Amino acid sequence: VSVPACGVVIGDKPLTTYLPLQYAPQDDSTVITQFGMHIVEDLGLLKMDLLGLKNLTIMENAVQLIAASGKGKVDINNLPAKDLKTFQMLQQGDTTGVFQFESAGMRRYMKDLIPTELNDLVALVAAYRPGPMELIPSFINRKHGRESISYLHPKLEPIMKNTYGIGIYQEQMMRIAQDLAGYSLAEADTLRKAIGKKIKLLLDQQKERLVSGMIKNDISEPIANAIWELFPPFARYGFNKSHAVCYATIGYQTAYLKAHYPIEFMTSLLNADTGDIDRVSFLISECGKMGIEVFPPDINKSWLHFTPDEGNIRFGLLAVKNVGRNIIEAITANRQQQGPFTDLTSLLSRVNHKDLNKKSLDSLIKCGALDNLGIERNQAVENIDEILKFNNMIKKHQASNQIGLFGNAFSGSLQLQPTAEADMQTKLNWEKELLGLYISDHPLNYYKEQMKVTKPIKEALTIKSEALNFHVGGLVTRVNKITTKTGKPMAFVTIEDFNENMEIVVFPKTYEQNSGTWQEGNVVLAIGHMSWRNDEPKFICNSAQSLSL
Repeated sequence: VSVPACGVVIGDKPLTTYLPLQYAPQDDSTVITQFGMHIVEDLGLLKMDLLGLKNLTIMENAVQLIAASGKGKVDINNLPAKDLKTFQMLQQGDTTGVFQFESAGMRRYMKDLIPTELNDLVALVAAYRPGPMELIPSFINRKHGRESISYLHPKLEPIMKNTYGIGIYQEQMMRIAQDLAGYSLAEADTLRKAIGKKIKLLLDQQKERLVSGMIKNDISEPIANAIWELFPPFARYGFNKSHAVCYATIGYQTAYLKAHYPIEFMTSLLNADTGDIDRVSFLISECGKMGIEVFPPDINKSWLHFTPDEGNIRFGLLAVKNVGRNIIEAITANRQQQGPFTDLTSLLSRVNHKDLNKKSLDSLIKCGALDNLGIERNQAVENIDEILKFNNMIKKHQASNQIGLFGNAFSGSLQLQPTAEADMQTKLNWEKELLGLYISDHPLNYYKEQMKVTKPIKEALTIKSEALNFHVGGLVTRVNKITTKTGKPMAFVTIEDFNENMEIVVFPKTYEQNSGTWQEGNVVLAIGHMSWRNDEPKFICNSAQSLSL
């Protein structure tokens, strides 16, 4: 049984008055109707799809951060309709975090379309789907005068002018039926449903009704029949304009916030995806491209969430793997009351919480959040049991003070056994594991000499020729290994350099020659060429090697 994720049935009486109910097969706490959606509608009940969008929360939080930063109150529902800075950003394809327009395909069409008003964004939302996507190049060419616009009848112009003579919206189909054939709004909606269902009897009836209605309105029979031929494609391509307007409006609002308040917007984006370590890493990389530095986690400066910090962004402790909300709130509450922690003993003695345990403390040490307390990471990790023992002694002392009549200060001291310092590679591995990115350094800094033969990924992504072979290099961040229909392994590999990332396609023959090269964390040097299949840039690898120091 298929259960819509957001479908809700509403009635004026208990629903059992009208139909039987049952528990959903997938979840025995969810109640569903035993009748399908069409029967529910035929019974006169209201069926609504209620969608939740985290982008609304992202905008709300960004607006709050803007106000808290002293930059004034942003009325997100009354933005300038044609804000120049916003549209310039969209025209450049700078759409990371912009609702509906973040994909590579959308970025490409943004650059080609050069949107100048909301209607352009609405059309992209409606057309960027399998099927109608083939209309986008014509839409773009007609907008820029590279393709002529014609109408089968002058009465079609006011209906299709905004989409340059291309039918994109269901509402256009309904209005043609109203304005040219005398349909009522209800009849036009019946026409829309009939075409969508593709039932021949209904289609024949609607064709006869529509054509005769147009002839009565002084439209010749050949033109009326030609206009009817526009309608079947509408069934495949037509999109609800009101839906597209809603989505495009949210897209424009998020773009406005990003263009005018990049720090607060990116902070809000990072907080929305705190649980997704790969997404956080990607967004921090995007911040770097925007000239925004994301400061590392710091026990004395970080809060629960990412926060604006002196024109940049401070890492939120909740984004550190294995560190939970309860212990973070205990740490920040104590810091607000008593000021910064001066050393590790200060932290252990002031924060008396059950979640300050081996797991959370180990993560805080390894990611560098305690560096400013004067501890060396490897020494603290190697002495973690001693640190926890010391922390338990403090807790017992504080508990006995609460029970006893006279309290006295704890006089013990924390003594850590000397160890070798963590080398840079160890620190980087810890940071990558717990934060999703490198903070102290970048592995590629150690391969600069070997990487001189490579093209920067950003430059490689602009090469249109598929005949040009060249070198690229970078850090392997993701490997998706698959098996072909012939049973041979191949891989889709993501590599990154200091500024950009790209996907490398490793076909079976190449993969067989160097399968060990394609491991996450390896630094690789590859030779190959660009491929622009489906207008998506990918690097086709001919040969590769893993670099070593």
